[in-house]
Amino acid sequence: MTAVDEELTAFLRRVRACRICRDAPLGGPSRMLPHEPRPVCEASSVAPILIAGQAPGTRVHASGRPFTDPSGVRLRQWLGVDEASFYDLRNFAVAPMGFCFPGLDAKGSDLPPRRECAPTWRADLMRRMPQIRLVVAIGSHAQAWHLGALKRRTLTETVMDWKAILEATDRTTPVFAVPHPSWRNSGWLKRHPFFEAEVVPELQRRVAALLER
Repeated sequence: MTAVDEELTAFLRRVRACRICRDAPLGGPSRMLPHEPRPVCEASSVAPILIAGQAPGTRVHASGRPFTDPSGVRLRQWLGVDEASFYDLRNFAVAPMGFCFPGLDAKGSDLPPRRECAPTWRADLMRRMPQIRLVVAIGSHAQAWHLGALKRRTLTETVMDWKAILEATDRTTPVFAVPHPSWRNSGWLKRHPFFEAEVVPELQRRVAALLER
């Protein structure tokens, strides 16, 4: 194990031991995570592609492995990879904006990522993965962090402007802004056919090029 690998392994141990959203939540005790935290993060010192998601859902919270749910099936279709390739840390790092399942709202939908997580961990995590050559930013929270001022007003506007965003980020680390692959977003995909007609093929092309060995 190299010194870089040892440092990343030690960092991930600290991440997985984190209980800040339970023990020191922003907003005081009333905002405490209502269940035992289970941080989910698959970092890598060699993977060229980062999947920057939102936060684990109920199934991922139970499995402890990212995208072990129907969203993962659709995401892998968008990427053009099979399950074995997706979970190979030589190919992909998977790091959501919130490492722990945030719970459900009154309608049964996932709550937004916990506000404590990204300010505590994100910058340090990214510094430990300088080899990343492509970021797939899923949802508005990941897009806000990875795009900064390049993020448009809404998720739809951001995804629609994907060509300009790629051109602007190509000089550093290209970023694909995509909607969440949840099946609840099937209506969005039907209303915006450009995504699967234009964005997905280019995403698959770039992923395939980076995974060629």
